[in-house]
Amino acid sequence: MTTDTTPKDPFHRRVLENKAGLFAIVTTIAISIGGIVEIVPMFTAAAGPERPDWVSPYTPLEVAGRDIYIREGCYLCHSQMVRPMRAELLRYGEWSRAGEYRYDHPFLLGSRRIGPDLHRVGGKYPDAWHYEHMRDPRSTTPGSVMPSYRWLLDGRIDATDVQASVNGLRRVGVPYADTAFVDIVSSLVRQGTGIVGRLAEAGIESEPDREIVALIAYLQRLGIDGRRAIEAGLTAPTGSQ
Repeated sequence: MTTDTTPKDPFHRRVLENKAGLFAIVTTIAISIGGIVEIVPMFTAAAGPERPDWVSPYTPLEVAGRDIYIREGCYLCHSQMVRPMRAELLRYGEWSRAGEYRYDHPFLLGSRRIGPDLHRVGGKYPDAWHYEHMRDPRSTTPGSVMPSYRWLLDGRIDATDVQASVNGLRRVGVPYADTAFVDIVSSLVRQGTGIVGRLAEAGIESEPDREIVALIAYLQRLGIDGRRAIEAGLTAPTGSQ
């Protein structure tokens, strides 16, 4: 048995109806204001000229690191796209420009964020932080649900595989001038040695051909082109007209 609590007095019914209508109006206004606050950056941030010369191809070591990033499914938990919304700008930095994905094959925009967006992670942390984060995520980020990737510390990249990846990218339009094996190896060693040196300064021993070194190279590259373009005035920063 149910009881009808609707007032039978017409006056009281109108009062309730007016309150409900007022609540709906106030709620709509609040939601609209909140939405405007979030999307204002989308209209105030000019994209600037999309010049192809402010984006450069990944180095062979960064290509190797990107292959590892894809292999380990990192894109399933991390996005690489900062949207032009205030909350994202405050947390991650400048919104992502279309031109920054010029040489990404495939795109790694992601579809959800169990972990934070990584499109501006390059240069945010030192190489040693990334090393320890992959070894034990909780050591750098307490409460992280990310699993450990300890095998990357011992795994080694194969220069032949890296050359195959670079050749594949070249075939789809990435402008690599030379993909000779000797040049690939030289580039891998040169950049890898630099990362190993910085790790050594933090008391971490590694070798230039370790998978963790390649992954660090890739992560430290993310967002760098966009940052340099903004600093050089090749694309407009957020808030410009």
